[in-house]
Amino acid sequence: MLQLIGEFECKLDAKGRLVVPSALKRQLPNVEQDGLIVNRGFERNLVIYTRSEWDKQAAKISRLNTFNAKNREFIRQFMRGATMLTLDAAGRVLLPKVLLDYAKIAGEVVLACQFDRIEVWPKAAYEEMMNGDVSEDFAALAEEVMGNMDFGGGADE
Repeated sequence: MLQLIGEFECKLDAKGRLVVPSALKRQLPNVEQDGLIVNRGFERNLVIYTRSEWDKQAAKISRLNTFNAKNREFIRQFMRGATMLTLDAAGRVLLPKVLLDYAKIAGEVVLACQFDRIEVWPKAAYEEMMNGDVSEDFAALAEEVMGNMDFGGGADE
């Protein structure tokens, strides 16, 4: 499983191109050959996947029963706007205008790695989210989400 790590502050140029930071690019296997996929996120952000990770997500979604109306709607919403990205010679990707508009992204952005994907946020929205109510009570959130999990081992595991 891909384990991307880090937060990166970047700027889009006037054409909507984003330079992939070198520290992030080193974590992306075969990015020059395979490219990336960008799509809408669930919270008015964008999500970038490696091609192999996108293929895993698409395989899961393709197993949904399309005779179910909610499944069809989810598939449409999830796939809407999905776009292949290719790095140019300068290490930039061109983010589609329709997706930038969806996420209200212009100028400064934050790339936030989330295990196998990269969330793309407008910098101000990301800072507001991370400095909001949840960050004030992170310990309580951790207990609620992780407190009842059995990790199957001692303290060293």
